[in-house]
Amino acid sequence: MQSIKLRVSPKQAADMQQLKSLCASKINIPYSQIDQVIIRKRAIDARQKNIFIELSLDIYEVGESYIEDTFRDISYGNVHNAPSVIVVGAGPAGLFAALRLIELGKKPIIVERGQDVMNRRKDIAIIEKTGIVNPESNYGYGEGGAGAFSDGKLYTRSTKRGDINRVLRILCKHGASKSILIDAHPHIGTERLPVVIKAIREQILASGGEVYFNTKMTELIMKNGSVTGIITADGREFTGPVILATGHSARDVYRHLWQKKVDLETKGIAVGVRLEHPQHLIDQIRYHSVKGRGDYLPAAEYTYTAQVEERGVYSFCMCPGGFIVPASTSPGEMVVNGMSPANRGSNWANSGMVVEIRPEDFSKKELLSPLQCLEWVEELERSSFYAANRTLRAPAQRMTDFIARKTSVDLPSSSYRLGLTPGNLYDWMPAMITERLARAFKVFDKKTPGFLTSEAQLIAIESRTSSPVRIPRRREDCKHVSVDGLYPAGEGAGYAGGIVSAALDGINCADAVATRV
Repeated sequence: MQSIKLRVSPKQAADMQQLKSLCASKINIPYSQIDQVIIRKRAIDARQKNIFIELSLDIYEVGESYIEDTFRDISYGNVHNAPSVIVVGAGPAGLFAALRLIELGKKPIIVERGQDVMNRRKDIAIIEKTGIVNPESNYGYGEGGAGAFSDGKLYTRSTKRGDINRVLRILCKHGASKSILIDAHPHIGTERLPVVIKAIREQILASGGEVYFNTKMTELIMKNGSVTGIITADGREFTGPVILATGHSARDVYRHLWQKKVDLETKGIAVGVRLEHPQHLIDQIRYHSVKGRGDYLPAAEYTYTAQVEERGVYSFCMCPGGFIVPASTSPGEMVVNGMSPANRGSNWANSGMVVEIRPEDFSKKELLSPLQCLEWVEELERSSFYAANRTLRAPAQRMTDFIARKTSVDLPSSSYRLGLTPGNLYDWMPAMITERLARAFKVFDKKTPGFLTSEAQLIAIESRTSSPVRIPRRREDCKHVSVDGLYPAGEGAGYAGGIVSAALDGINCADAVATRV
């Protein structure tokens, strides 16, 4: 076997026969001598007019055996009678913590406030049709967490957290396409990820773990300053150390912790809008061609960053060929998020466009509570709801109108199914957000002319980029800084941002708990 790298055209990359021919020339052997070409890594280089695909390949000659060993080191035993660990939340941090606990011979007991991932689809369908939000099962709450129905992107820069490739292989073991092991920006797709999540749950149950849906934790059981279990809304008690993996939208959990005098910290966040363009326009801009992506390239994506008045402004969770969805978790608030199906085949591209917010930006007085940022965001989400005339018809403004500070009277077509409310975002959004966004858009347009256009629109509000609260823990063992038996994990704890980083954090917490049980 030989490993090589090739830089080829999109057409060549799509044709395995051409790839074999190029490989034969590269290593100077006859074409007939190549048995298999295995793609290990694939990335698009669209920095110049001529687009290239960069490939890392393993070449097997005739007579050389290729054995797929992707899952060989991943196995789960029976933990039915093993010591128990409570996992609160069935998002990526909770699910991967549970799988790791099983590997380590511990029994996970998962409690999840929302529905299982398949029944959760019904609650999401109701939101999309009626604008009515079930406060316990929605785009934010339920099996799979916020990522289950908001795209399934797996790209992360969190290389220091652990073995990213292992997380991807576990997802493949449970049904994800093996392409996620290859692509530079791996993506499962919002319609495929639920199947993977269900398979993970079935593995947890088959190994002797327990999973309880529609089971909301309402209280930590604390004795002598230590957590010894939880109480749920229906009065049940579960005992054991607790991995708290409730996600960044579980605001009632933060309030309960504060009431229990568990140390919390206010944390900076990022807030802004969903910016939606026609996908063909983004294809034209990013691929430097009026023809757009052509026959061999995927829907184009982008990444933008700028510094405006000492604060970062950047794109977040870019969804090529995607949709904007209502991400509210309670009545009376207006929140949006983005998602893409596996084929990224819609007519629109959307991305969060957000401004870095620090605690000192929204409070001139001394910080009296670590919940101040949370409360500030809540008020902003209520303002968005009022700007939408107390509906989930999201407030929106054409991009060019936004730059001109002009009220929009009409809007382009949109992927957002509940409809939009045209208006002027300056009327209710804080100036520290709107003014920085406007300046950043001009910077982005200079980098890629055509980005600032009347065909694009801002849809509000994107406010769930991360947790506004951190639950502090010790670096050496992931345990809460002052409460024994409590292991904050994932996005809700303020230590992750996305599916993969949350999964890695859940694994790390499981490793820590297992040494104590």
